[in-house]
Amino acid sequence: MPASPSPSFLVHAAALRRVPGTTRLEQRRGVIEDLGTVSVAVPEGAEVDAEVTLSSYPGGITATGTVSAPWQGECRRCGGVVTGEVQASVRERYVPADAGIVPVDPEADVYLMTDDLLDLEPLARDAVLLELPLAPLCSDDCLGLCPVCGANRNLETCACAPPADPRWSALDALREVEGGG
Repeated sequence: MPASPSPSFLVHAAALRRVPGTTRLEQRRGVIEDLGTVSVAVPEGAEVDAEVTLSSYPGGITATGTVSAPWQGECRRCGGVVTGEVQASVRERYVPADAGIVPVDPEADVYLMTDDLLDLEPLARDAVLLELPLAPLCSDDCLGLCPVCGANRNLETCACAPPADPRWSALDALREVEGGG
């Protein structure tokens, strides 16, 4: 968790909280550092977009909308560069950190507001991380790398024979006897 909230994702919510039922559209854009998994990440310096409608209710605010960001990764078959854009739908609740409000469901995930400030960065970070592809492909028909010589079979062909399956070795021995005799 960052030491201090990013100013580009902060929303002042005092006016919104005064009258339950009030709604307001908020659009925020900014860089979120270290946003990625093992094989896929939002490129360094790329911006994350959050477009949410904030709705106040007694005891908090609901944020509903979308979060989007570009991503870059490595193809799981050929190791080539893969790019795309993540689009995540969000619907989350914010409650005041100092109000002592305990959600009805103690296991419910809520984000905390401090001094009538909503920080949309944790919401955006969570949404992007949950939507990043786990094992991206450069294309559905990617041929991958040759397991023998390592050639990228999307770019070149190789003359390597597929390795023999040891489970069929007894039948291969019969084939050799039949072919030889």
